[in-house]
Amino acid sequence: MNKKTFIVPHDFTPVADVALSHAVATAKPLNAIVYVLHVVPKEKDIKEAEGKLSNVLKSHATDGVELIPYVRLGNFFDQIGDFAAEHHAELIFMGTHGAHGWQHITGSNALKVITNSSVPFIVVQEKGIKATGYDDIVVPMDLHKETKQKLAIVANLATYFKSRVHVITPDESDEFLRHQMQANIQFANKFFSERGIEVTTTLAPSSGFDKEVVKHAVNIDADLIAIMNLNRSNFLGSITANYEQYIITNDAKIPALVVNPVDLAPYGQSVLFS
Repeated sequence: MNKKTFIVPHDFTPVADVALSHAVATAKPLNAIVYVLHVVPKEKDIKEAEGKLSNVLKSHATDGVELIPYVRLGNFFDQIGDFAAEHHAELIFMGTHGAHGWQHITGSNALKVITNSSVPFIVVQEKGIKATGYDDIVVPMDLHKETKQKLAIVANLATYFKSRVHVITPDESDEFLRHQMQANIQFANKFFSERGIEVTTTLAPSSGFDKEVVKHAVNIDADLIAIMNLNRSNFLGSITANYEQYIITNDAKIPALVVNPVDLAPYGQSVLFS
């Protein structure tokens, strides 16, 4: 049976170390392999990068988790998605420096990398992972047809970490939209309850819903916010994707699970952890 594979793009910054700590903590109960990837633009940079990456792995060595360093030559945005595809990665853990960081992986650049890959990402800022993992996961659900696709991934994480799931939906005033939203809430409740996962549901004002999501996550001391990335058809314009960028660079620095929609798949299904 093939081992599960996680990837951590590492640019030798502290936030990349945080992402690696998240990957290691998640890999341990799953017996997964973690590839730590650095991308260099020129061949002459490879040897120095390999030395730095070796030191990173030494500082994160943990019993029960295999860490594999890898230096790739090429373009940062292309190489992460290509590497993930080649190694059949199931999850990518990536640090971001916020919306206005000076390093490569700022909020908008992180969204470009995510959109350029089919693999789900956990994007972290400076907030580390608890010893118990992701205890509380916030799952915003809206009326986009793709919104249910993230539920299977959330359910698998919740199963491994014994997490509580908190579904939050916009309180629509239109009767037709309200009916659709109620159907989504019932679907989510049934989906998680059938898997033995504790679930709560909350209605929030539809105006400024992204801010309401983060506020709710802060109020319950959440460890993860799970969202869909709906910019795949608009890759070049993904830097204007305000909702996704706001969540992954939220001021509370809560990590975000970002799932790319899968075309032509039944809603709620995922290959992750299958």
